[in-house]
Amino acid sequence: METGNLFHSPLRKEVQTYGQIKQILAGETVLHENAFIQVIPIVLKGALRVIRTDEAGKEILLYYIRPGESCIMSFLGGIHYETSKVNAVAEEDSEILLIPVAKAGEWVKEFPEWTDFIFKLYHKRFEELLTVVNAIAFQKLDDRVLHLLKQKSALFSSKVIKITHQQLADELGSTREVISRIVKQMEHEGIVKLSRNKIALL
Repeated sequence: METGNLFHSPLRKEVQTYGQIKQILAGETVLHENAFIQVIPIVLKGALRVIRTDEAGKEILLYYIRPGESCIMSFLGGIHYETSKVNAVAEEDSEILLIPVAKAGEWVKEFPEWTDFIFKLYHKRFEELLTVVNAIAFQKLDDRVLHLLKQKSALFSSKVIKITHQQLADELGSTREVISRIVKQMEHEGIVKLSRNKIALL
């Protein structure tokens, strides 16, 4: 996705003037929790996963950022000169557009198109966060495992997901032993097929 396809003129010209395109590798952290936010990332290719970490180091997956989307938390934190409350990590090799925080704040006042983009993102992320809260509060862990696998399958357009039991556990805020037991039971029930560092949805 080219930067020009995201917005119309004259915002497009501003984005091309002040934005910086960066290639990042899978596993690379774009936003660091507790660090001040200097840039707002917009995904052009690939995907980022946004996670929250507690004091004990346990993680929970909040949502994915797909092409044409950004992290609303980084935007809100950046324009208020606050530190990031989340980590944003490349789910795969990706291409991102970095917008300086100062410009992102200015554009809200200057370009209705940008403001609309931000509000739509806010609405989408709010609904996704509600889904996470509901899942943690009301869903059994095996349902959450299956839901996450389906999310990743849709993200990569593949029934075969390259992921370890430890990675699943990290994203769901659980332990590897518990997740291994769940996915083995899912395999027994014919829902998935397990292989080394891969899980296939059947």
